[in-house]
Amino acid sequence: MSKVTMLNMAGQEAGTIELKDEIFGIEPNQNAVHAVVKNILANKRQGTQSAKTRAEVRGGGRKPFRQKGTGRHRQGSSTDPSQVGGGVVFAPKPRSYRYTLPKKLRRLAMLSALSSKAQEKELIVIDEMKFDAPKTKEMVKMLESIKADKKALIVTAEKDENVVRSAANIQGIRTALVSTMNVYEIINHTSFIVTKDAVEKIEEVYK
Repeated sequence: MSKVTMLNMAGQEAGTIELKDEIFGIEPNQNAVHAVVKNILANKRQGTQSAKTRAEVRGGGRKPFRQKGTGRHRQGSSTDPSQVGGGVVFAPKPRSYRYTLPKKLRRLAMLSALSSKAQEKELIVIDEMKFDAPKTKEMVKMLESIKADKKALIVTAEKDENVVRSAANIQGIRTALVSTMNVYEIINHTSFIVTKDAVEKIEEVYK
């Protein structure tokens, strides 16, 4: 197990916490991370793009101009893709981009993302994160105290509305629960800020 120094909201040392090597100390598998990130982004796609084929555009009832004598190439329909206002060849239609990955691969990617944050010193453990009321100014002050990057992900064990709303208006800052965090958000943010309770829950879920 590796030991990490915990901080309080004022940025002062508040003891140490041991991180399990099987969760925060594995050799990151970049292929697994890439596969899962690609899957997450694909599943987010709406797939609502659409264009009309030549069968769906208006017109095409008669030959647009005579066969010979115009100096133009012969044409039988105004819906032809080569005509202005014609249909689209292989027109895109609404579709789902969703697909699933094996559970073991998704687990490996999550452990790889967590381990890479620990190894790159981008993991910040807070002993406790509590706000008396939603205050953006207090959240900004805390982030400055713990020397978090401008692009940070804050993960808590349970939902705290004061924490969520305090971070909502800060550009580059996202909040998540242990149950909702994903590989893409972890690697897409430079600082991974996690509470002591959240660390314990992560180790419980991924043991």
